[in-house]
Amino acid sequence: MKDPPMSATLLSASGDLFLGSDAATALAQGPRRFRTVANALRFAMEQAAPVHLRGASLHIGERRLGPGQIKRLYRAMTGR
Repeated sequence: MKDPPMSATLLSASGDLFLGSDAATALAQGPRRFRTVANALRFAMEQAAPVHLRGASLHIGERRLGPGQIKRLYRAMTGR
């Protein structure tokens, strides 16, 4: 899947973050809802255990971002 373009609209949208050691576990544990995608990205990359990123997905409306896309979007947002 192609990475979404970085935009203020995307970063200010609400998002559901699923975390788990694999995709099935992440879905079974359910989402953490964030008021903004920017906050979800920060939480995923700065606070969640690295093992939980393996099965991570970020749902933004109809878009679904996987672990690699989450990492790339975070890097684009922070310059890290």
